[in-house]
Amino acid sequence: MLSSSLVNRPVLSLQAGGVIATAQEPIINPGNLKIIGWRCKSGNHKLILLTQELRDISEQGLIVNDLSALSSPEELVRHHEIINLNFQLTSKPVKSGRGRLGKVSDYSYNEGLFVQKLYVDQPLVKVLSGTGTLIIDRTQIQEITDSYILVNDTDVKASSEEMATAAAIIPST
Repeated sequence: MLSSSLVNRPVLSLQAGGVIATAQEPIINPGNLKIIGWRCKSGNHKLILLTQELRDISEQGLIVNDLSALSSPEELVRHHEIINLNFQLTSKPVKSGRGRLGKVSDYSYNEGLFVQKLYVDQPLVKVLSGTGTLIIDRTQIQEITDSYILVNDTDVKASSEEMATAAAIIPST
């Protein structure tokens, strides 16, 4: 599932039978890339919806039991540090040992709400040369800082022996 399913989503209450808030953006722990909750808006109130309060994520929105699933940021002492980081994954520069690769344009997440893959838009020069968007798996991430994400180099050069083996297996057209 892509990050677009996490942004500006209605928060639906089973008890009230309707929308009680809007989940504006996910809160991501940069240490393990887990989505711990959402920043929400209900009227003029800024609230937090933690993932453990979710009943379900559906096409209609994020489903909770009732309004008590939403908390003020001050109440969440245990998550205070992560909430105050305001960590944003999209638009974060991505680089490897060889240099800058581009910026995170999107990400996918699994049912456990862990970020699985980063979709990295490359600079215009690389797009014109035909490389386009890179897909980086979470296992390739070495370090996450406030200013960038460092990943393993993904371009591994094949030896001439490996190329000959691949040519023998894949018939030319």
